[in-house]
Amino acid sequence: MIRHCVFIRFQATVADTERQSILSDIAALQRLVPGYLAFTAGANVSPEGLGKGYNSGFIIDFADAAACDAYLVHPAHEKAGGRIVAATEGGTDGVFVYDFAIAG
Repeated sequence: MIRHCVFIRFQATVADTERQSILSDIAALQRLVPGYLAFTAGANVSPEGLGKGYNSGFIIDFADAAACDAYLVHPAHEKAGGRIVAATEGGTDGVFVYDFAIAG
């Protein structure tokens, strides 16, 4: 399994409704991409103070690397990803992506 973690520094001017709309677009890809198993999203609520400005994020679990690869090139992902980049502080600098394999 591949766990795809995305952390976002949304601009302060981006309304909560827009943030939710963007995340809903990512969640909707589950219906379109075989092997997209689960989606979880939320605001950063860590009390540690180590969030480096990343105020939101999501995690997607994929069955395998092939499913993750299919998601990455899906046109709906490219559209949603463009919305994320446009809504962040610093464009792509406002997005941190980390994938790791989970042994099953």
